[in-house]
Amino acid sequence: MVDQNPKYLFTKRGVYYFSRRVPKALQPSFNKTRVVVCLRTRSPAKAQKAADQLAALLESVWNQALIERLGLRVLPGSPITPESGHERQEPQAAVRLSDAYDIYVRLKGRGKGKAFRAYTDRNLGYALECLGNASIAAIGRADAGRFRDYLIGKGLTTSSIQRVFATVRAAINIAISEHGLDCTNPFSGTFIPEVGERRVRPPIPDGDILSIQRACISADDDRRWLIALISDTGLRLAEAAGLVRSDFNLNGDIPYVQVRAHPWRTLKTPSSVRAVPLVGASLWAARRALDAVAGEFIFPSYASKKGTNANSASAALNKWLRVRLPKGCVIHSFRHSMRDRLRAVECPADIVDAIGGWTTQGIGHAYGTGYPLDVKQRWLAKVVLINSEGFDHALSETLAHQRVEDDLRRRLAHPTSISGPRR
Repeated sequence: MVDQNPKYLFTKRGVYYFSRRVPKALQPSFNKTRVVVCLRTRSPAKAQKAADQLAALLESVWNQALIERLGLRVLPGSPITPESGHERQEPQAAVRLSDAYDIYVRLKGRGKGKAFRAYTDRNLGYALECLGNASIAAIGRADAGRFRDYLIGKGLTTSSIQRVFATVRAAINIAISEHGLDCTNPFSGTFIPEVGERRVRPPIPDGDILSIQRACISADDDRRWLIALISDTGLRLAEAAGLVRSDFNLNGDIPYVQVRAHPWRTLKTPSSVRAVPLVGASLWAARRALDAVAGEFIFPSYASKKGTNANSASAALNKWLRVRLPKGCVIHSFRHSMRDRLRAVECPADIVDAIGGWTTQGIGHAYGTGYPLDVKQRWLAKVVLINSEGFDHALSETLAHQRVEDDLRRRLAHPTSISGPRR
């Protein structure tokens, strides 16, 4: 008999099933005498673990149903049980995906911007759409696989699915830890196949970078200062847009910008905190912006004490860049290009990471204060396409050329100024 097996397990063609009789008093309410569930595994250990979780879940449901049949119910938030006088222990079945979402946002979302909330809502929203507001203890490996297939069906690529799983996995881990659940994370170790076409953002050729930098000199406004600043530093757009006057130091032997977290703009990773020497276009842009802007924020169109709007900056800058860059290149491509430019001069990888704020693997790299400014400046100077003096000269030439063009347009608009007065 199945009921004589305390594990509530039996096999059929090698596959384990869970089987347990519904209490006689509850059989009319549940409209069945036995609960039978295929566990979809041939492993005795995995089957036993799944059976224990299902048994605990059924016990919780049946106990609640029996209490309700007696006309009693536990008030929400009641901390004491009349039987024991001790704090009521929250049943594992009561901790659900929505609870994991709340805990994750509360603990991990502190100090994070709108982007954190947006991708958390999206990624955990996918899980709730696919699995419903399921009990964490009842979610199994098969459910994680079903969730993966659901994401594939939505057309997500492998990298996107991995990012979604990373968020869901992190939220479940925190919920398990905070509530002391006796279960493992079913979203750990789920196989994700290669699906979709991986989009590779191409770097910008040096010739196009130089052309853009000259166009920035010609336009000489806040948007072009932002582009030029990024072009020779490799800063992320949000990092550059959220800079304030105190982040710059142009008075020392080595001009630099300090990238650090601010209340209006957080950083992507701890390794993003860094000092980046200013050379070439970036030095020209920093000087022009600091001279022209009177307030604290260098790019007030995109940053204030209320926050940094990198999406708005990206849309505006990419619109101007679209006709000036190769297909597929955007403002973020300058960051990819900086990595390639440093590779081309055989810059050591850990110095490249220090300049760009990328994380360098290895425990030893976390020790000490990192590379000094002069080392980073020496390597950045090797990839400069036009030095700061050249920018000053190019700016003078450009402005002189513009004056000639303006004068010519004025003369063409008034022909008498060309042919002289009539006799």
